[in-house]
Amino acid sequence: MQAMVLTEPGRPLELRDLPIPTPGPNEVLIRVEACAVCRTDLHIVDGELPAPALPLIPGHQIVGAIAGLGEQVTRWTVGQRVGVPWLGWTCGSCRFCREGRENLCDQAQFTGYTRPGGFAEYTVADQRFCFALPANEQATAVAPLLCAGLIGYRALRLAGEGERLGIYGFGAAAHLITQVARWQGRQVFAFTRPGDMEGQRFARELGAVWAGDSTDLPPTPLDAAIIFAPVGELVPQALRAVAKGGVVVCGGIHMSPIPAFPYDLLWGERVVRSVANLTREDGEDFLQLAPQVPVQTTVEVFPLAELNAALHALRRGAIRGAAVIQIGE
Repeated sequence: MQAMVLTEPGRPLELRDLPIPTPGPNEVLIRVEACAVCRTDLHIVDGELPAPALPLIPGHQIVGAIAGLGEQVTRWTVGQRVGVPWLGWTCGSCRFCREGRENLCDQAQFTGYTRPGGFAEYTVADQRFCFALPANEQATAVAPLLCAGLIGYRALRLAGEGERLGIYGFGAAAHLITQVARWQGRQVFAFTRPGDMEGQRFARELGAVWAGDSTDLPPTPLDAAIIFAPVGELVPQALRAVAKGGVVVCGGIHMSPIPAFPYDLLWGERVVRSVANLTREDGEDFLQLAPQVPVQTTVEVFPLAELNAALHALRRGAIRGAAVIQIGE
């Protein structure tokens, strides 16, 4: 098979010919149709997350068809279409797993980071951490739901039920969750890189009632804000934007340092919290909800060999919606 491989953080990925992997007893072999590009992939490639064992095949928003079964697999049959998310394995026995918080498992393994990823023609996945997907939907349209959608949905839930929601960083997750929030009857206020008029126009097209620079304050205090951009300076900015009792959710796995800020920005029972990974329950809930909205993905499609170009476009903030690597049919 062909795969895009990270050999050293900070260097472009290499297109290599590799053996098709063999699934373990509880794993399925997946022929990959598409894999969306996530900012977490960028953090891994750029060395902003601690490097796991190299070489590494990144990619964790995988859509594909099952092509082989491990000897203990009982949940799936060959030919079924599945999605594979970031959370790829948990121990099932630690206190976090027992309490329904498997996203915090200390032994968790992650697709495209500590487990094989989806920027390849084939990959393997634990049978427990795959989601059933409709066979009739376009793979490139579904792929962003597997992380941008799932993490965005978890961040939205943790933001509470307030009516006025701010979203900082209008990329893949934001363009999906804006649709869910609008469907729920909320008002969305979108914050983009300063001067990003195209991003602000895109946000308004999706139903945002206001869109402006991340350095601006909204026209009315917010009930909650979600920060998808990996920029620590946005935390005090979002605290300025939320009303007393408001919640600021940091939705990324990596963020630049958060600067010191005066206590009065936090006072008034404001809350700052992070989102870590996802649970399978998040996945099942969101994938059932998405068709009801319905959530429409906006994607820019690249072939496997042009993954580095997709990453560079994401790095520059030049992707409208989500970048997706199309690999098979």
